[in-house]
Amino acid sequence: MRVTFVCAPFTMSGGDRVIAIYARQLHERGHSVSVVCQPPREPTLRQRFSNLRHGRKFVRKSPEPYYAGSSVTPRMIDRHRPIVAADLPDADVVIGTWWETAEWVAALPASKGSHAHFIQHYEAMFDERFKDRVDAVLRQPSFKITISKWLDDLLRDKFGNQRVAMIPNSVDMTQFNAAARGRHSPPTVGLLYSPTPWKNCEAGIRAFEALRRRLPGVRLRTFGAIDPTPALPLPEGTIHTTLPPQDTIRDIYAECDAWLCMSRGEGFHLPPLEAMACRCPVVSTPVGGPIDIIREGENGFIVPFDDAEAAASRLEQMLSGSEADWRRMSDAAYATATSYSWNDAATLFEAALVKAQDER
Repeated sequence: MRVTFVCAPFTMSGGDRVIAIYARQLHERGHSVSVVCQPPREPTLRQRFSNLRHGRKFVRKSPEPYYAGSSVTPRMIDRHRPIVAADLPDADVVIGTWWETAEWVAALPASKGSHAHFIQHYEAMFDERFKDRVDAVLRQPSFKITISKWLDDLLRDKFGNQRVAMIPNSVDMTQFNAAARGRHSPPTVGLLYSPTPWKNCEAGIRAFEALRRRLPGVRLRTFGAIDPTPALPLPEGTIHTTLPPQDTIRDIYAECDAWLCMSRGEGFHLPPLEAMACRCPVVSTPVGGPIDIIREGENGFIVPFDDAEAAASRLEQMLSGSEADWRRMSDAAYATATSYSWNDAATLFEAALVKAQDER
């Protein structure tokens, strides 16, 4: 097949990583794969003055880290504008990867390929201003591919789609892996640091502080795309890494004895599964990804949204129980992560693209 992914500006998000993985996997299976992306907006004059005043530089993010070593090279169009037919090669399938790119794909001629929409979140949750447009593209007749059960249910029940393939995310075990180990002393909780409101890092910090009142000496280990800010300070003693190299993130997960996620909404949140691949059990809210993979009390725990005390209680149970109980959870987390590979997911993705052509 000739396959084209049409992408929004690159952000180094988990969703961007997933697109890169599928592009590479499809190319390795002999398909001709193109990735065409929109560049970010140039900063406004006001933003330029602000950057200059604060000593910041405008840096156009490159997709290179996710495509390093891959034979697929993303191509960025000339400027921030809609991607149109002239920007794209003729193909058998063309895939929108964000609600706005799905609008562009819907306008493409048949020569650019059968229309598919790869949906990794209900994007109206990011910005209510675009809800009507997001909902409109989810009602389009294009073939839909999504990544978690709640999104599959949403597409079918709310938007009336029947042409949907649900393909869960996996973990690259060559990147995320760790040897069997015991619990650290003192025990360590891991948390993704982000000021994004729906990531709800603030609740994660409150849960850790409640835990520390019960288990003095417990440590917090974080990483994220930015340095901690005064608006979202980390507890004293936290070890934080900003933008760690991709090949070192597994070492951060392996430093942790429990991974904590307090998000209010995720399409399929990858860090908990990556942590499991590094033998770290998880405490999470019932968001996409964790809700599909956590088996209560076996490889982790699910807690209610915004309930920092419930999260602290589950963390305490995980970290103050016997070493043997923790090892059982650690082994079960690892078994969950290794039971389903990106190769398995790519086989399903490939079949979905064939189906998208057959149902054109």
